[in-house]
Amino acid sequence: MLDIKFIRQNPQIIKEACRKKQVNVDIDRLLEIDKKRRQTIMAIEQMQAEKNKASKQIANLKNKPERDKIILEMQELDRSNDRLASDLKALEEEFNALMLQLPNPPLADVPEGKDDRDNKPIRQWGKPKQFDFIPLDHVVLGEKLDLIDIEKAGKITGARFGYLKREAALLEFAIIQHTFNILTSTKILKSIADSVKKGYSAKTFIPVVPPVMIRPDVFRKMARLSEADKDERYYLPQDDLYLIGSAEHTLGPLHQDEIIDEDELPIRYVGFSTCFRREAGAAGKDTRGILRVHQFDKIEMESFTTPEKSLLEQNFFVAIQEYLVQSLKIPYQVVMICTGDMGKPDARQVDIECWLPGQNKYRETHTSDLMTDFQARRLNTRYRKKDKTVEFVHMNDATTFAIGRILIAILENYQQKDGSIKIPTVLQKYIGKTEIKNKRGER
Repeated sequence: MLDIKFIRQNPQIIKEACRKKQVNVDIDRLLEIDKKRRQTIMAIEQMQAEKNKASKQIANLKNKPERDKIILEMQELDRSNDRLASDLKALEEEFNALMLQLPNPPLADVPEGKDDRDNKPIRQWGKPKQFDFIPLDHVVLGEKLDLIDIEKAGKITGARFGYLKREAALLEFAIIQHTFNILTSTKILKSIADSVKKGYSAKTFIPVVPPVMIRPDVFRKMARLSEADKDERYYLPQDDLYLIGSAEHTLGPLHQDEIIDEDELPIRYVGFSTCFRREAGAAGKDTRGILRVHQFDKIEMESFTTPEKSLLEQNFFVAIQEYLVQSLKIPYQVVMICTGDMGKPDARQVDIECWLPGQNKYRETHTSDLMTDFQARRLNTRYRKKDKTVEFVHMNDATTFAIGRILIAILENYQQKDGSIKIPTVLQKYIGKTEIKNKRGER
């Protein structure tokens, strides 16, 4: 949610943000309703002052006719007040509905565009491996090595689910352990933070296993539940709860209605959870395998900072993502997401796309979202500055690893000519082996 004072003073900026993000909101109507709303509030307050004054007069009056006259005037004030209160309720409902439709204005360096074709790659790391054989995709590899079973999952649960088995399951837990070791290491984080800005905070992340269900009102405050995207969510009507689509959905509200001392910032969390998405708008798109499924596991970062540090914090998050992917020695590119492809709550979105030999192209595996104070205003998450004034925090979230997608990248990039798959060096100690052997000798 945006600051209405800022909207009043900068309507053209908000109109331009709506245009860039392809969101249709009538800003002039919003300002008109806001003006009527404030006028109505002032009228109600004035009536209340008159009623308070009349009450004091009645208490001091002994003359019955004069007292009865004032009582009649108060009754008329009550009727007028009821009418104004009804008007105010309708105005507030329309005002809030319009406010909730507004997107977060993109930062100045965000490229303008309509869709993912206008996203801008800004750097690459590593070179795609040149195989002396035709590389297989993760579905074929998973079937041959009995690592992924989509057929049985389809019979038991339905389409777009899968079983991870044997070394694929072990790889998931190895990735989790590897990630948590890095994000709780002051030494490693200091090196990463210094690469962003010398002396930037190397404060470690607090590990969390968050709830995977969330109340609708809190989901809306996170700006992750609206009429436009509610069909993407799994809803449990008997409990009036939604299943989360990412750990940040329940990490972000951890400090709602709280005031944090500035000295405590940044506060950083790393959460692991199972995630659920209908992928309602993706019919026929990437439905083969485990790239785009209804249930998947993910490790997510979330942080709370001062406004002055939020962009640095996002750059720090991206640097962590790059460190992690580099540790697996998987080629990737970093991409600035354009205005038309980014989320409505995002002020700036940066993605990492890993090279997938089975598709012969880069595919999105990581996202980093800078929300500024957009979510914090809804959640009422604030911090107390050293001068004792109170402001809203800025929030960031980012993928560390979406397990299914990074498994695809590992299987496809580390496949060998004999049908086996090497295990990334940094993960071998967690699994106790260096490769996944092709037991059937197939290629």
